[in-house]
Amino acid sequence: MKLSNPQSRFKLKIKKNERVLEVGGGPNPHPRANVVIDKFVDFDYHRKGDINLYKHQQFAQADGESLPFEDNEFDYIICNHVLEHVDNPAKFLDEQARVAKRGYIETPSLIGEHLHPKISHRWVILEIDKKLVLFDKETIGFKTSSDFGPLFLEYLVKHSLAYKILDRTYPQIRTVQYEWTGKIDYIINPTEEYYMNYLKEWDENLIKTIIPYKSRVSDFVGGIKALYDIVEYRIKKKFIYGQKYPLDKSNFV
Repeated sequence: MKLSNPQSRFKLKIKKNERVLEVGGGPNPHPRANVVIDKFVDFDYHRKGDINLYKHQQFAQADGESLPFEDNEFDYIICNHVLEHVDNPAKFLDEQARVAKRGYIETPSLIGEHLHPKISHRWVILEIDKKLVLFDKETIGFKTSSDFGPLFLEYLVKHSLAYKILDRTYPQIRTVQYEWTGKIDYIINPTEEYYMNYLKEWDENLIKTIIPYKSRVSDFVGGIKALYDIVEYRIKKKFIYGQKYPLDKSNFV
């Protein structure tokens, strides 16, 4: 069941004493995770860079579709930009709901896939009616002409404060950010016209189901909160999170 759409993956409802697993931390693991897993240790086709860990984290090489943990072993599970890569999303999502009580999933949105597509991404993912809806790219004939990743994922993030505020105020433009509890509601490859319409030309009513309308006051307040979030993250990254280190393969769980 859906809990919320957090402003970012650093705005999650996790208590200090809760045990947290991250699936696919890659080069940028979440600092709150106690255990980080990745399917590939020496092969980085699915990620940008080698695996890193914070000092307090343990690592296990494991497949997200078959997690080596007991039922509800973790209080929370984080899955950041992994779901779009997997072979069997149903099994992958069910495993997350099995080993953790709550969790957070972040993926590129449909717009994000058009702006910065990746060959390794097998699925286009939307949130529709509080459910994750996944479309196989080959099944829907997904095509895009250009990859603007260097602009939206690197250049603007580095050089434009205005862009970073926009990205945090309206994260639904580029990403799906989905916090859940109990079980994950999802649909895979729906064929009903209702869902297929999201892959066609959007009108204003459809847009509002993905990117909720905000009043001018709400939009302004959201921008202020986003600016605060940017400053807070930079402070925590420098003084609290500490340094990341390349994976020590002897540090497996």
